[in-house]
Amino acid sequence: MIHTPVCDLLGIRHPIALGGMAGHTSVPLVAAVSNAGGLGTLGVSRIPAEQIPTNIATIRGTTTRPFGVNFFLFDARQPTIDVALNERPPVFAATWARADQDLRALFGRAHEAGSLVMYQTGTVAEALRAKAAGADVIVAQGTEGGGHVGWMATMVVLPMIVDAVGSTPVMAAGGIADGRGLAAALALGAQGAVLGTRFLATKESPLHPNFKQAVLDSDGHDTILTEIPDIARGNVWPGAMARSRRNAFIERWAGREWELRARQPEALAALQEASAAGDADNASLLIGQDAGLIRDIPAAGEIVERVVAEAEALLKDRLPKLVWAS
Repeated sequence: MIHTPVCDLLGIRHPIALGGMAGHTSVPLVAAVSNAGGLGTLGVSRIPAEQIPTNIATIRGTTTRPFGVNFFLFDARQPTIDVALNERPPVFAATWARADQDLRALFGRAHEAGSLVMYQTGTVAEALRAKAAGADVIVAQGTEGGGHVGWMATMVVLPMIVDAVGSTPVMAAGGIADGRGLAAALALGAQGAVLGTRFLATKESPLHPNFKQAVLDSDGHDTILTEIPDIARGNVWPGAMARSRRNAFIERWAGREWELRARQPEALAALQEASAAGDADNASLLIGQDAGLIRDIPAAGEIVERVVAEAEALLKDRLPKLVWAS
């Protein structure tokens, strides 16, 4: 079994966490990951405030293991954050803060609620900002990941952040879908891995079956960094690009972002209709390059066990054979 200090800190058995993808996590998915020994995380940024206590209560009714709630801070409202923290989640996870947000006050409020703080970023400067504000765990996110990302690859940004934050534990995110990714992250100094796209293609994932199949059909090369999904939704993120599947929706507006801004309400209505219908060609599907490594739709708990077993085999069997005694 692979056990790192972050496992003790978070109270988990395996150094695996579910990314808190807003709209793409669910109570069953969170509970499945936590019950398997990882850290399930519920994305709550798009959930009405009054629904959050019910969701957290349901999670607690289906698992006794630690779990987290995740906020995209740039558009999170303080009353909604307060509602979540009033439920005293074991982990308060956050990312994409505005430059003018007071992270120290926010993290202090989370600590007062008894929550550990996990903050995800793709830059050294933001990692240092989060550390100074009192984050307990930093997640170093590479641009390979799905959804909203920065510009630097995991292979580079991860060890940079590990070096920068010193004793603060770091987990890796972006492009990790199997045990090879976890083993590589550990070799680069991380104490665990946060998986997003891999958990989208699971039985407990709330994605439409057509979208899950689109993940399986992807070779990873069919993703693109773009602002088109955010422009269509009228919700542009600060300093982020969206890694999305390059489908008919993206191709329709590529190079015509100026027109998309003018026709945003119309585009949003079409996007929502396609999403509800499971139209994988005309909906926005935010997936990472690691979709090219995903070939099945198992239970989420099986993913946790499989990734850890694969990484353990690499660390115990294959890699030591590459080192010769002088």
